[in-house]
Amino acid sequence: MARENTFVIVGGGLAAGKTAEELRQAGHQGPVLVIGDESERPYIRPPLSKGYLLGKEERDSIHVHPEGWYQDHEVDLILGTSVTTVDVRSKEVALSDGQRVRYAKLLLATGSSPRRLSVPGADFGNVLYLRRVGDSERLKAAFTEGARIVVIGGGWIGLETAAAARTAGAHVTVLEHSELPLLKVLGREAAEVFAALHRDHGVELYPRAAIERITGSGSLADGVLLADGRHLPADAVVVGVGITPNVGLAEAAGLEVRNGIVTDAHLRTSDPDVFAAGDVAHAYHPRLGRHLRVEHWANALHQPRTAALGMLGKDAVHDRLPYFYTDQYDLAMEYTGYTEPGGYDRVVFRGAPDERRFIAFWMSGGRVLAGMSVNVWDVIDDVRSLIESEVVTDDSILSDPDVPLRSLLP
Repeated sequence: MARENTFVIVGGGLAAGKTAEELRQAGHQGPVLVIGDESERPYIRPPLSKGYLLGKEERDSIHVHPEGWYQDHEVDLILGTSVTTVDVRSKEVALSDGQRVRYAKLLLATGSSPRRLSVPGADFGNVLYLRRVGDSERLKAAFTEGARIVVIGGGWIGLETAAAARTAGAHVTVLEHSELPLLKVLGREAAEVFAALHRDHGVELYPRAAIERITGSGSLADGVLLADGRHLPADAVVVGVGITPNVGLAEAAGLEVRNGIVTDAHLRTSDPDVFAAGDVAHAYHPRLGRHLRVEHWANALHQPRTAALGMLGKDAVHDRLPYFYTDQYDLAMEYTGYTEPGGYDRVVFRGAPDERRFIAFWMSGGRVLAGMSVNVWDVIDDVRSLIESEVVTDDSILSDPDVPLRSLLP
């Protein structure tokens, strides 16, 4: 297939769908082709562990665009088809159905895959992962009143699926390799809030859990055996131990790969005609002065604008601060900014963590590096502005609920 000035997008998630939209909005008149290996048109992944999994959202609500949008905007979809190779010299992609497609510009939005559990018994049929819409539907079917669910991994996916299972009336156990869920990403102070949340809703938390094997017979698991000899019965086992970026195409094409597909701030890879976006992109972040791969929805939502403009030869950079959110039981949280373990001095709270209604600030000296609001509304934009302004402030002022955050901005 050869059409002049064809822009090809590889992927079936939010980044792929939004890039097609942004290309049209930015004035690209040539062909746009989206190639996805699922039969679904591009869809959004957060509902798979939130509203859709809980039964609060209908299936159609997960899609990036209504069914007729692609035809209306002359965007061609090739679904249920994998890209097998990218040839950057001939500027072609080869497809699993034998087609070869030439491109003028190429966007790789290939996303990530769940890390697989590598213990005996991990291949039983009711050992479940969550990445695709079918995975969410299998989890929904398993989360029934009285079902025994063991969740391996205390990260965001593990805790969100645990909350969905408890909401459905299942008995839930979460196995976490460290002392607290989310300890590495949030630090002790905030991690304790989420641990208490799940305990209060009847989830059993097993810290520092080492898994010996998954037990079962025939094709189904019936429990998890820990290294200390404890056996936890299970009707289903959910694994949420992280994701790995899908870099195989990029690597085979000779693009620079390092914890994802390496890009500059324009989301351009080491080949000037190939771009990357979403959680596969290890992109240079000019505001933070480092490369960063962010595994959250907001990057897939906002990076496509930068990528589309770059593909059209226009100057744009992605410098928006990382953002993510979660909804678990009666807790709604938003987080923005960036810090890593050991990268901050302390956490300052405004409000009451034990009541699960507060704002937390991760600090370095007098500067805010990151902030999180829990059951406090309409403040995350002010938190983002505080971080971006690099204003220096006192803990006593930050923690005072009578001082509007906006008043601290220069």
